[in-house]
Amino acid sequence: MNENTMIKNKDIKEKVLTGKRHGFAVLLGGILIYIAAVGLIIAGAMGIESVGFDEYGDAIYEISTPHIVMLVAGIVVCAIGWIPFCGLRILDPEEALVLTLFGKYYGTIREPGFYAVNPFCGSVNPAADTSLGQSRDVRKSVPSALKLTSDDGGASSQISIGGASKKISLKIMTLSNSRQKINDCLGNPVEIAVAVMWRVTDTAKAVFSVDNYKEYLSLQCDSAVRNIVRVYPYDVAPNIDTTGDGHADDGSLRGSSEIVAERIRQEIQSKVSEAGLEILDARITYLAYATEIAAVMLQRQQASAIIDARKMIVDGAVGMVEMALERLNAGGLVELDDERKAAMVSNLLVVLCGNHDAQPVVNSGTLY
Repeated sequence: MNENTMIKNKDIKEKVLTGKRHGFAVLLGGILIYIAAVGLIIAGAMGIESVGFDEYGDAIYEISTPHIVMLVAGIVVCAIGWIPFCGLRILDPEEALVLTLFGKYYGTIREPGFYAVNPFCGSVNPAADTSLGQSRDVRKSVPSALKLTSDDGGASSQISIGGASKKISLKIMTLSNSRQKINDCLGNPVEIAVAVMWRVTDTAKAVFSVDNYKEYLSLQCDSAVRNIVRVYPYDVAPNIDTTGDGHADDGSLRGSSEIVAERIRQEIQSKVSEAGLEILDARITYLAYATEIAAVMLQRQQASAIIDARKMIVDGAVGMVEMALERLNAGGLVELDDERKAAMVSNLLVVLCGNHDAQPVVNSGTLY
């Protein structure tokens, strides 16, 4: 039974309702009908006449049949004349309204305007009370009549009156989930946060295929981020295959952020297509080692930077020593044996590679 119901829901296709922008006509017609009904009641009441008194002294009234018909008709119209007003719908740009009629999908209104639909239709939006907050997970808004929230350090507050709207926004929205602690492919814990730009493309799938499309999107984002981050190292590491082609590459979370974000977007899109959602973009907003290993990894990066700098200094110093010896030999200023050349090379390397300024020593004696 459940499998058949699931298959049936997946086969539901969005049906856009057009040509029903008669809201002003229905509103004006309803007002005129109510005015006419009030007139009938007044005209019927005017037909009530007093014809005398009974034996107890109470007045006896009489009304003709036409006046009775007008009075009853006016009362009936006033009693049921409000029903067409229940079918009035106002839709703003980039909004949609999913309608159902007695448990069946009736259609979707997408274009902005003032509509008059079947008054017995109901609006459906299971995610109406769910809002995706920036830099936090999905949070539920209180659907009560009054909600008041304030910050301890300031005077900002938020008051909402009434329940949430059943309209579905078609605008581009941003989901920024909280930071997640995930182990990369080397087992190092890293913290990462991703901002996802998304929108609803198929309102029927969003409403009927999943229970709550906003919560569904948030959970799929968390899952996709974990699946992709586990493939990459934080920094470039040897013998790591991040593309799945069987060959080692230079992919990393820090150096290939755009590629990682695109893979996350594709992973999320493959999961939420059945919910009628489109993932437009994904961006990494925060990336760092977890606090428990951040200090150690910083020392490692500093040591690597120092080694690279020393290599560059040594290469430059050796080149300068070679140039000095070549110019001395070419100019014939002094002839040095191998022992003196070695001493000269040692002194020059100490001077050029040292961290502090050299203290010169002047030899006023002979060379030997």
